[in-house]
Amino acid sequence: MAESIDTDILDAIDHRLLALLQHDAARSNQALAEAAHVSPATALRRVRRLVEAGIIERQVAIVAPGKVGGLSVIAEITLDRQGAEHVAAFEARAVAEAAVQQCYRVSPGPDLVLVLWLPDMAAYHALVQHLFTQDANVRNVKAFFATHRAKFAPTVTLGATA
Repeated sequence: MAESIDTDILDAIDHRLLALLQHDAARSNQALAEAAHVSPATALRRVRRLVEAGIIERQVAIVAPGKVGGLSVIAEITLDRQGAEHVAAFEARAVAEAAVQQCYRVSPGPDLVLVLWLPDMAAYHALVQHLFTQDANVRNVKAFFATHRAKFAPTVTLGATA
């Protein structure tokens, strides 16, 4: 059973480990421990605890979209019916799509905002037909095509990391 961690009592060591891992999760436990100024056993134990508690969701490689091509799209979705079951149904369909990288319920404004990555305009068009046009509950889609990414920092800043 996963150990529960009260996120209000994460200490400076936890914050340091999380900051270091968010910057480079591929470093060895030895290198992580040295950078965090703790023993390797402490680093390993604490990282395992953070993973088991769900604070660290997963470790991934971040691919540079500019190096592989494709379209980055931010789409605002407005639904015709906003009842909880209708929003949940659309959200479930959206998150099941591989092209949907992020999905947020937002307020005010549209009902959802999707961050999409697709290989080309033909793939975008197919997604639009499949996910938006064929859904009678989608009232409006406003898509923004990224022309330049000035910053992408998938980190969560936590307290003091000194």
